[in-house]
Amino acid sequence: MNYRHAFHAGNFADVLKHAALMRVLTHLRMKETPFRVIDTHAGAGMYDLSGDEASRTGEWREGIALLTDDPLDGPAEAVLAPYRAALAALCPGPKTYPGSPALIRHALRAQDRASFNELHPGTCVLLRRAMGRDSHLVINEMDGYMAWKAQVPPPERRGLVLVDPPFEKEDEFDRMSAHLAMMARKWPTGTAMLWYPIKNLAAVARFEAAIRESGFSKLLILELHVDRAEDEGPLAACGLAIANAPWKLAEEMQLLLPALAERLARGDVARWRVDPVLEG
Repeated sequence: MNYRHAFHAGNFADVLKHAALMRVLTHLRMKETPFRVIDTHAGAGMYDLSGDEASRTGEWREGIALLTDDPLDGPAEAVLAPYRAALAALCPGPKTYPGSPALIRHALRAQDRASFNELHPGTCVLLRRAMGRDSHLVINEMDGYMAWKAQVPPPERRGLVLVDPPFEKEDEFDRMSAHLAMMARKWPTGTAMLWYPIKNLAAVARFEAAIRESGFSKLLILELHVDRAEDEGPLAACGLAIANAPWKLAEEMQLLLPALAERLARGDVARWRVDPVLEG
């Protein structure tokens, strides 16, 4: 699977990932002590939904576009509020969508910092252009897994590692689980959020079994299915594995995911999963 993000910006997977990201960042902001966010595969920072890549797939029309006009029901919309607020602040028009670096920067306070890592030279140029000059940010043109190993633990000792690989290589699940185990040894109090596509169900099951043995005793698995997950064809399901998730996040996701699944379903499939504690 090749998941070049410009083709998929604003799709259902982004909605899940970014809604959860903004909830985690909201929880980190509840304490005055500083935190750092390490984005291992940062991407371009901002995306033009009217551009060539996004126009070719149109995936945003079955993602963020379905949330634009009508709020979700009751408590689900309250959980979505930080994501909504960030979109309103960051998007100058309806055809612009923020990547994770823009959302992260929006959430930082004066005492917080972020490290954005992007291996592809052209994409890194776009990222630097989108982020501009900001003393709170460090932007590195480097491999995401190398950055993950080198940058934990951060000086702040509080924070989040966001891992959103392109899944261009067959060993992506193995690399993620191995690096999560590394983080458990080096920074056991840090939070990690790992995004993954759900296509090969056997590969996802092996990944979940591996992260159970990572050394983190507290894990949260989130899944959103908008259609039947298949090896071939468009992405229809994705997951987030979160180590050291904020203690109320599972409860919040149990309110949000049913409403997202119903709103974003492509047909008669609308499935979600919140598995709050997996003991290693």
